[in-house]
Amino acid sequence: MNNIISKFKHQKWVQPLDQAALILMIVLTILIGIVLVTGDRTTPKVKEFSWQNKQIGAEDRGFIIAFNRPMNRKSVENNLQIDPPLPGKMSWAGRRMAYTLSETIPYGTPFSVQLKGARDHLYGDKQGTLIEPFTGFFRSRDRAFTYIGVQGTEEGRLILVNLSQKEPKPIPLTPEDLVILDFEPYPKGDRILFSAISTTEQKQGLLEPQLYTVTTGINPQSPGENSESAQQPPGQIEKILDAKYYRNLKFDLSPDGNIIVVQRVSKTNPNDASPWFIESGKSPKPLNVEGGDFLIAPDSQSLVIAQGPDLTTILPLKPDTKPLEFLPKFGQVLGFARDGSAATMLKFNPDGTRSLFIVNNQGQEQELYRTPPFGNIISAEFDPSNTILYCLITEVLDDPETYKEQPYIVAIDLKTKQVIPFVILPNQQEINMSLSPDGLALLFDQTVTQITQPDDPNQSTKTAGGDTIKTSRIWILPLVIDTPTDGSKPQVKPEELPFLGFHPQWLP
Repeated sequence: MNNIISKFKHQKWVQPLDQAALILMIVLTILIGIVLVTGDRTTPKVKEFSWQNKQIGAEDRGFIIAFNRPMNRKSVENNLQIDPPLPGKMSWAGRRMAYTLSETIPYGTPFSVQLKGARDHLYGDKQGTLIEPFTGFFRSRDRAFTYIGVQGTEEGRLILVNLSQKEPKPIPLTPEDLVILDFEPYPKGDRILFSAISTTEQKQGLLEPQLYTVTTGINPQSPGENSESAQQPPGQIEKILDAKYYRNLKFDLSPDGNIIVVQRVSKTNPNDASPWFIESGKSPKPLNVEGGDFLIAPDSQSLVIAQGPDLTTILPLKPDTKPLEFLPKFGQVLGFARDGSAATMLKFNPDGTRSLFIVNNQGQEQELYRTPPFGNIISAEFDPSNTILYCLITEVLDDPETYKEQPYIVAIDLKTKQVIPFVILPNQQEINMSLSPDGLALLFDQTVTQITQPDDPNQSTKTAGGDTIKTSRIWILPLVIDTPTDGSKPQVKPEELPFLGFHPQWLP
């Protein structure tokens, strides 16, 4: 026997490393056997919460919770709590649960997500292990808007107001030597695209605007973004497009913020007029297509442009390409549903009336409203649920001595086509309206103007029509409406904000 052991010890493969490996294999085998007999006792817990410490916008539709173990799904669904409540539905893929919102999240609100009392999944009649209690936090984006100031040091400047702050104050974003003509926020509200001229050009009567961007100082930490990204202070300006050879007119920013389309006219050849395409990080290029009013579609890949009183064209945003589609009889596109499922179109009728149509992405069209003769539909915006259309409409008053238009705001139920008047506005030629991204409030301005004389030394801020703005108030209209049970019309009351300016626009 001793001879056998001695011979065994002298085998070449029996080395110290081999002995250690053999011992490890034996230990692991014993541990695996214990786990198979007693079961895995690892405590179930939340491994990842996709909205943790993030700021959520209207485009964010749901969060994901990942677990370290397979879970008893019913126990999770019964014990998940969101405070304040957010309606939605749950779906599963392995150890990941997705919660999809059924309504747009209200802005300016902090939320918590709690999960306790849920158990992991075990086969048979065995009861799972209780989950480690979890609490996550997130908040919706701030309720903020911008406008163009009209008085004092704010005159002609782009002003920001954050209503989510304890004491909202106007914050100038642009310097005093720039006069803002138009602007449009980027999708995350961290920047604003605007056109402006210098105060020197304004005094000389020149209108050669250039395009710029400016930071707002609002830096939402959106889902999927690095939480350690640099915070940008407000007021950082970057020039996007000069006016050396072309005059820059109307512009539009794509919903994804990567494309700008601007109408440009050559200073030396008035016949050289076309929308130009500016892609992020690339040089501007002409689209070589004639047309008037235009909007970039929700897909950020196509342009809807009016090419006559009864013709609207949809074309891809690539130079030297043919139009994709024609929309005969429509003379203007007013806006799109956020998901691209429908658009509002304006038809100019021979009798002086104008018709508001909704056209879905299947090509089906429906007339929603027709103005009285010589009335107008200035703007139309879908609510987040795409069931209500908020419109700014004007009617010509019956006054034989002077021409006057009466503007008012209405809501149109897209299912019943019922038109609900909200607010009758003071008689004014120009008015601007903006629907908040959560669909809970409208902003509009009330501007007092006077006709500008050619030799008027007063170089005050002017409307798009060229009239001098004497003053302008900003109003907010809450849209949380309780319909009366007695069949009477719902009552909503606008509130005047303590800021003087015009063209208010909510940040996304």
